[in-house]
Amino acid sequence: MAGSSSPWIGSAYLFLQSTSKTVVLPSLYESSREKPGVFRALKLALADSTGSMNGVDMLKVHCSHPQLIVQLKFCRQENCRRFLRSYRDGALQKALQNHLQLSLAMTTVPLEMELKTGSEHLDNMLKDEDRCLECIYREKPDRLRDEELTELEEHLKSLTVHQSTTNNVAIKDCAPLKSPSLPYPSPGSSLPPPGTFIFQGQQFDNRTITLDDHQKFAKLVSKKWKQVGRSLQKSCRALRDPVIDNLALEYEREGLYEQAYQLLLKFIQSEGKKATIARLITALEENGLISLAEELLGLHSNEDCS
Repeated sequence: MAGSSSPWIGSAYLFLQSTSKTVVLPSLYESSREKPGVFRALKLALADSTGSMNGVDMLKVHCSHPQLIVQLKFCRQENCRRFLRSYRDGALQKALQNHLQLSLAMTTVPLEMELKTGSEHLDNMLKDEDRCLECIYREKPDRLRDEELTELEEHLKSLTVHQSTTNNVAIKDCAPLKSPSLPYPSPGSSLPPPGTFIFQGQQFDNRTITLDDHQKFAKLVSKKWKQVGRSLQKSCRALRDPVIDNLALEYEREGLYEQAYQLLLKFIQSEGKKATIARLITALEENGLISLAEELLGLHSNEDCS
């Protein structure tokens, strides 16, 4: 397993197939009309499985009739462990069936699921949780997030902006990358108003990143600046490879502060008004930098990020 100083990152493939002859998931996903609904259901069900919108990331959705194959990326072992338990207990299957039923306006969507990593069939070893974790950790992601999935998430965000605040969030402790919630929620806590986000149960304005944020980030992020950059690059084309590695080389003499400063500067310059604090906070959360996130949000003022 990874040492404590390096991030825990692993990958797995989730195979999905409907047992109903009238529901063919690959065909639905290939339909421009139904694809957003299928994506929404996948996103919400996976969030249900980990308790967070950022618990697991979808890198690619493959259509291989009659199966839909979802390539997953895990950035924290505890999130992967929650996912495995949800999968093993049937909670993920039930959640996905329910979300598909809502998103596609169907009476029922019966599913069969399989979980694999490389040549390993994890369904055969689900009782051995540590072995499953080891297999997923060994299977490193071989790609960045597919641009189509980023576009689908943007589509969900645009729907959310016009959604009534009387709706409810589907996921407890929900804090998605670039939007306060997702459509078609189930009963729970109220949606935060547009232009806000939730962190540790508190609501914050989703403002643009300030100069003070910029300087604190550069000072406190230390060696993890590249990891945060990798998280930001999923939704920022200006940080796609090899940009981050080039920044590391170009500002190597100046040190970690300048490398981190230049990374965030490039993000701010390329994203403009979309360079929001919520996106930065999400990237920090993905890499375990909770103390730094708290610092940027003013939850404490003198504790350095670990």
